[in-house]
Amino acid sequence: MERLETFPNPSPGRRFVITHVLHEFTSVCPLTGLPDFAKVTISYIPDEICLELKALKYYFLEFRNMGIFYEAVTNKILDDLVERCSPLEMRITTDWGMRGGMSSVIVADYVKLQGQ
Repeated sequence: MERLETFPNPSPGRRFVITHVLHEFTSVCPLTGLPDFAKVTISYIPDEICLELKALKYYFLEFRNMGIFYEAVTNKILDDLVERCSPLEMRITTDWGMRGGMSSVIVADYVKLQGQ
């Protein structure tokens, strides 16, 4: 997570949504050792800072050889990004490629509570 960089929100008093989509996310199934492929969508309302894209891309590369389940990936991404940029709201959606005739979509949400 050290790689995640940020920059000041250019409109800190305005609620607006930023959406980033990574179409080529990869990790490894911890049971089979085979690669898993997903589309990752990050949608958030920034507070004081925004995520920088190049650093975000390098952050995702850290998962390439990691053995981790779909649900854990999705929640780890949410936890890491919330910790780094403290958004007002954030949603992570991972849309996993088909395996054995079945695909999966995992969604994790965060909403900043007052006083956080």
